[in-house]
Parts: sequence; C-alpha cells; structure tokens
Amino acid sequence: MIFQPFARQETARLTMGQALIKFLQAQYTEYDGEVQRFIPAIWGIFGHGNVSGLSQALWEYGDDLPYYQPTNEQSMVHAAAGFSRTRLRMQTFACTTSIGPGATNMVTGAATAHINRLPVLLLPSDYYATRFQGQVLQDIEHPVSLDMSVTDCFRVVSQFFDRITRPEQILYALPEAMRVMTDPVNAGPATIALPQDIQSVAFDYPLNFFREQVWRVERRQPDKRRIQEAVELLKSADKPYILAGGGLHYSKAWRELREFSDRFGIPVGETHSGRGALQEESPLLIGGSGHTGTPLSGKYASDADLVILIGTRLADFATGSYSAWQNPAVKFISINVSSAHAHKLGALPLVADARDSLRELTTAALASGIKPNPGYVESLAVDRETWLQQKRESVYVQHPGERMSQAQVIGVLNDYMAAGDTLVCAAGTAPGDLHQLFEATAGRILHLEFGNSCMGYDIPGAIGVRLARPNDGEVYVFLGDGNYMLHPMELKTAMQEGAKLTVILLQNDGFQSIHGHQKALVGHSLGNEFRIRNQETGKLDDGDFVEIDFARNAESIGLRAWNVTDEDELKAALAEAKEETRSCMIVAQIERYSRLPRSGIWWDVFGAEVTHDDQTKRLVDEREDGRKGQRFYW
Repeated sequence: MIFQPFARQETARLTMGQALIKFLQAQYTEYDGEVQRFIPAIWGIFGHGNVSGLSQALWEYGDDLPYYQPTNEQSMVHAAAGFSRTRLRMQTFACTTSIGPGATNMVTGAATAHINRLPVLLLPSDYYATRFQGQVLQDIEHPVSLDMSVTDCFRVVSQFFDRITRPEQILYALPEAMRVMTDPVNAGPATIALPQDIQSVAFDYPLNFFREQVWRVERRQPDKRRIQEAVELLKSADKPYILAGGGLHYSKAWRELREFSDRFGIPVGETHSGRGALQEESPLLIGGSGHTGTPLSGKYASDADLVILIGTRLADFATGSYSAWQNPAVKFISINVSSAHAHKLGALPLVADARDSLRELTTAALASGIKPNPGYVESLAVDRETWLQQKRESVYVQHPGERMSQAQVIGVLNDYMAAGDTLVCAAGTAPGDLHQLFEATAGRILHLEFGNSCMGYDIPGAIGVRLARPNDGEVYVFLGDGNYMLHPMELKTAMQEGAKLTVILLQNDGFQSIHGHQKALVGHSLGNEFRIRNQETGKLDDGDFVEIDFARNAESIGLRAWNVTDEDELKAALAEAKEETRSCMIVAQIERYSRLPRSGIWWDVFGAEVTHDDQTKRLVDEREDGRKGQRFYW
C-alpha cells in the first residue's frame, strides 16, 4: 500500500529543509496590536550536516530570510538573544549548525538564552536517520543507545526539543516551537535537531502549512481577590520596597511602575536585567539592588516590611542568597506571569501581566486611601543624597598612584551617553559595577547579561542589539580584556554587516573579577592574571604581565582604535568614535584591583571547610559570619 496523506489538500513537493525555510518566513507575532515578523533572519555556519540540506534550501527559497555569518556557533545564539531582548521577545533569529562540534558549540549560547528566558530557534544538524551509513563523522557512539547523539545535549538547555526523523514531522514540531517561544511564561530556546539526510528528503506538504500565522501574545489579567489581598498588605506596610526585574520591561510597564512608586512613596531597586525600569530620574530610584547593588538599596531592602517583586525570578545575587531582607515581619507580593516565580518566598502571588497588575493595584490602593509614609520618604531623600555625594567625592575620582578606575570610566559614560544609546555588558567586574553606578535613565539603555554571566556574550550580543536598533543611537560594548578574548573575531561580523559598535575594552591584565573572589576566599592568587611563567620559580603567578596591544588587534580587523589612560583621553576618544561610521575600540588602561563600596548584602560562596592555611581559614570564617543572616522566607 502506498501511504499518501493529505490527498484531498493542495500540496507542494519540497525537501524538509525547503519547507522549513518557507514556514519561517510566514510566522508573525502580535503584541498590543503591533504585528511583526517573528524570525526575520537566520544565522549559520555551514558544515558537515547542513551544507547540502539547509544551505541549499536557504539559497533557493530564502529570499525573505537574510543570512548572517558569524565566526563561532556560540556567538550567533548570543546575537539572537541580544536581538530578541532588544525587541522585547517579539522577534528573534534562527541559528543553523553542522553536526558535532558545530552543534555543541551552541550549547552555551542556548544555556544563556534559556536562563534569561529569551526565545531563539536552534537548528543543529544530527546523525543520519536511515542509519545506512553506520557510525558517522562528528557524532558520539553511545554504548547502550543507538538513538542518542551529541544534540541531546540541548535537551536540558531548551524549553522545547524535538528530533526530526521523517520530513513530515516538522508539520507538528515547528508550530509547537513557535507556541513555546511566543509564550510569556515559557519563552526560551526551541531546539529542533535535523538529521542530515532528512533535511534533503522530499514530502508533499499541505500549502496551508505555509500560510501567514500570527502568534498573539496575550496579557494575563490579575485575579481581583489577589489585588484586594495586596491592598491589605500595602495598608499595613510602613517601609515598602519594590524590586523590579526584567519581566517589567517585557510587559512595557515603565509608566505604570513610575506612577505606582510616586503615588505611594515606594523606593525602587532594580535587578541586573531590571535596570532602567524607572526610565526617568526619580527621588525614589535607589538603583541596582542585591549583592552588587548600591549601599542605598541594601539598606532599604534590609529594613523593608513589604517587598513588592515585579517580573523577577529571584536569583541569588538579587536575594543575597536569601539574606537581603532582614526585617522579622517582612512580607512579599510577587507580580509575575510565571506561577513558579510568583510563589517564591511564600509571596502573595499575582500571576499576571505586570503592566495591567500595576494599573489595577494602583487604582485599588488609591480607592482604599493608601498614601505615602512622609517620614519614610524624607529619610530616603537624605540617604539618597548621601550616596550621590559619596559617588562624586570618592567613587568617580582618580586616586594618587593608581591608574584610572573602572568606576571613572562609568562616570564618563553617564555624562557622555545620550538618549537612544545602548550599553551592553556581561561577565566579570563590569556588570556588577554598572549595576551599581550606571544611570539607566534619560533614554540611556543598559543591557546586562547576568543571568548566566556568560563571558563572550558582549560583542555578539551587541551585534544583535545593533541589528534590532539599526538607526537608534550608539551601541557601546563594555568588557574586560579576559572577556574580550573569548569572541574577539565577531568584530569581523560587525564590520561585515556594517553594524557599528564602539567597544570599550577595560585592560586590567586578567580575570580580575574572579581574582577578587579568590583573594577574598582563598587569600592567594592562582591562574587569574595574564602573566609570563617565572622560569626560576616555575610559577605562573609571580612573573611579569604579558603585554598585549589590543588596539592593534582591533585595527587588524578594520576598526579604528585608541589607547587611553585618563578621563580626558577617554572623552576625546568617545567624541571621535561617535563621528565614525565603522566600528571602534577604545582600550582603557584601568586599575587592576579597585573595588566599589559594598552594598551590605551578603552572597553565599563556600570556602574551604578544612584548611591548614591560616589566611584562608580567617577569610572563610569572616565569610561564614554572613550566613547568620540567611532566612527561610515563607
């Protein structure tokens, strides 16, 4: 019997790869009435597995699906994530790779997107589904499972995973991937593993598979009873405090947060991804909150008797490893589209859209007669001015005998960046310092990837930002020299696409962030600085520093570059870079070991439980003293 499905429908005979490419060009999202293409382009590195399948399909049928060429498979996922975040998850890119190392190179990018709840469509190639070829190049040979492959690595870092072993299976896998990626709760990477033979196998696909499909992103409404319960908690609160996370941005709840904060006199702290939640300067803005936040936010978090959590998944930096809130009577309200996150800390859960929840909560609280606590607001004003003065007098200053500090560079950027400019940063000391010091107001956008703290995200992520905002302001990349070395050649991609970036490379000769942790917990240095091995001692940590000319490295790719050592040189370089049409790099020689004022919020890092080193023991004991503040909130 000849199996012939869909015989009564009009069909087109296409390879699976061709059908996939046609399908992607017909997918749209709708949010608040705005309709846009969900996947407007595809990134890929072609190799064994996808060169004869998807590349052929893209060449023949991808007229409206532009192709971008990265230098590393991890990088293209970062670019997709940066693009998706900038487009508030309403658009993303697809990424195709070869089998084997091409596929596994994407896993770190997938993990970063997954942790940050950013949708990307990952299309790694896979083994031959027919198995006629026996064990194939670039795949594992599992001793007890013939259907296991390297692409199974993606299962734990994907919100959706499927392997296509027959061409007709994409009829069901692709719509399901679209559903997951456009779901506000489940948004994240969708991985569809594509065996290299099946990419080129033909099938008679129903034409309605290729019709335009609009995936409407809906706003879940808050439960009326929960709103009233939240009002009762607000009534009894003397020291309320708001912690705003990244979910507030995806809900576009900026105006509603400002009104709610102003109406009831509630200070606003921001997580790393929540920075910029209050888009304009406010006397109630206390900045970055948590372990790397401001001392001001640490004080008000610790004293709060009611914490209103908005769109945050409550990672350990934000919660101080469950030690940030020390008021014995503290209670929590959590506004989140995810029930799992909304119920954390035993909070009163408002499982709903942030914008509409804040609107209803504001209306109900006003009707109940809730007003600001004047004494609380006045004390905040005094404390806030003290913190601002401290920054002016002791943080943004050049100390005698030292290089320019990282804080000084941030201070210059605060003064220099204009509305519409975006600053992108990921791992190291840089995101923590920006979390505390950068002024993400007046139209300046701070894009911190700190969910995965992924080294190498910065440059490709910034390319994604630039592609999402091709004509809107400057895109700055703020990263250390250790971070830069992971994916420097994506600057080639920026030059290739005319995606102008201005990279501010902070040269401190090593991985000084983790070096600081090492010195704080171990008391000794090992393996975190770029030093030449001392031939006399045989050690790597007491030799001279390696001299690296990063500016010349950038110039070899085609960028314009500067070396700067003080604020005047930095300001001059920024001004010249702004006039350039090509990408630029400013290499700032900064103090290696400078640190910012502490937030006062502890963070749990285990030191050696047993040691014969007195210095290590002392440091571990000091660190463990902070554990007394850990609490079980419920």
